[in-house]
Amino acid sequence: MDKTVPPGAAILLDFIRETEVGRSDRASYDVIYGHNQSKLPQPLTTMTYGEVVDAQKGWSKRFRSSAAGGYQFMRATLIDLAKQVTSISGKDVFTPDLQDQLAYKLLLRRGYAEFIVGKITLIEFAENLAKEWASFPVLAATKVSEREIRRGQSYYAGDGLNKALVKPEKVEAVLKDVLEAARRPHEPVEPEARPVPLPVPKPKPKPVRKSGRFWTWLLTAGGTIVTGLKELNLVALDWRVQIAILVIIVGFAVYAITSMPAVRGALGLK
Repeated sequence: MDKTVPPGAAILLDFIRETEVGRSDRASYDVIYGHNQSKLPQPLTTMTYGEVVDAQKGWSKRFRSSAAGGYQFMRATLIDLAKQVTSISGKDVFTPDLQDQLAYKLLLRRGYAEFIVGKITLIEFAENLAKEWASFPVLAATKVSEREIRRGQSYYAGDGLNKALVKPEKVEAVLKDVLEAARRPHEPVEPEARPVPLPVPKPKPKPVRKSGRFWTWLLTAGGTIVTGLKELNLVALDWRVQIAILVIIVGFAVYAITSMPAVRGALGLK
């Protein structure tokens, strides 16, 4: 059943398919009048909407009716629905979902919305269904044109083609179930929970004493000072020049060492 069809209507549509074609499974959507679907060049549900309507032209003469699909849509009905439902295209495939959507439109035409809110009675709604689907009986005696139709008869009884295929008591029971399902509050479908990604732990900084970079810079700075004193003969320079050079070397070394995360963490710096 198409997911856009409400629960109560879905129960009724399954019942209509079973009554009209004798089954409510996936194969029910490929049935044509008189179960002559095996005589078609391809399954009904693989044909487009336009192809079905075109093919129905010859079915009335060949099979005595143009009824097609799980809900036995007449050719005139499909043409009329295509005019009213602008989202339908002749190129749309006549799938089970499309047939469900079209049949639900017919339910609405026949007063489904009014029935579930109590604006029309169960008997009135059943008569409306019998007008749409000839296999359904009326639930109370009624007069059609000049003919008297008794409870349990098809609305089209006496035309030599149609008759009721289900007992009126069964229709009453199903419509009560439909009414109960339609009025029952339905919980919204909760979206599927997505896994929450776990936070990635930050790597712990190494202690300063275990940092190879710290000792490298420390030894480099010390070695640079010793080398400078030895190679550049700094002792021969003015003492103020010596101090300036040593300050630059030591300052560079201190900057390099204190830029290390481990050292900054140890010193409480951000």
